[in-house]
Amino acid sequence: MGNALGVSRAYLLAHGDGPLPPDALTRWQSHLARRFAGEPIAYIVGYREFYGLDFQVTPAVLIPRPETELLVELALALIPVDAAREVLELGTGSGAIAIALARNRPLARVVAVDSSVDALTVARANAAALQATNVRFVESDWFAALAVRKFDTIVSNPPYVAAQDPHLRQGDLRFEPTAALVGGVDGLDCIRTIVAGAPMHLLPGGWLLLEHGYDQAEACQALLHAHGFRDIESHPDLAGTLRVTAGRLP
Repeated sequence: MGNALGVSRAYLLAHGDGPLPPDALTRWQSHLARRFAGEPIAYIVGYREFYGLDFQVTPAVLIPRPETELLVELALALIPVDAAREVLELGTGSGAIAIALARNRPLARVVAVDSSVDALTVARANAAALQATNVRFVESDWFAALAVRKFDTIVSNPPYVAAQDPHLRQGDLRFEPTAALVGGVDGLDCIRTIVAGAPMHLLPGGWLLLEHGYDQAEACQALLHAHGFRDIESHPDLAGTLRVTAGRLP
């Protein structure tokens, strides 16, 4: 209702007995019909809050989720406030992670890649709206378009859902882009590609941070270890689920 009227929730609560213009009623009824059909609220209203910022979202991108804020927090802890650092995000989607990092570390030079042109259109619009001037978006299949460029920190929330996971047929996931969700038969295909390619694009001592599924921490640790990473650790989200695994290149 607040979105249909173009007002905040606080305003709506304070003026709940006010008149409802016909055009707002039409929008509200349309919103309700879409929601009853199962469409995510973020797609209906066109935005979702993430790390204190409002991001435009469309069906071309995943809806930013609260648990992904852990990935941002861990990355920010590794990026100095007062020094320039090279940061890469793989699979940026709406740009939420890259823009949150760029806004909180204005001296960092952030590169964010995605293979989807439609997703990059959304990400660039978000960067412009949120005045994140220190982030650049690149169309790339993971590392393919980055040549030999190296970074201090690489972060990614890649597709990690197994192809036959029943959750893909439930809730919001039914409406989100499959290519941004599914990571092969066991959900680890994209993570394997990222871990294998990261050493070629990390500076000595650089960090790789990966968001993953609730049951994939052990597998991610093993992959990082096999590719020469050190100081490997998995971190829990607010629900206590191991959600992000990080490792440092010697």
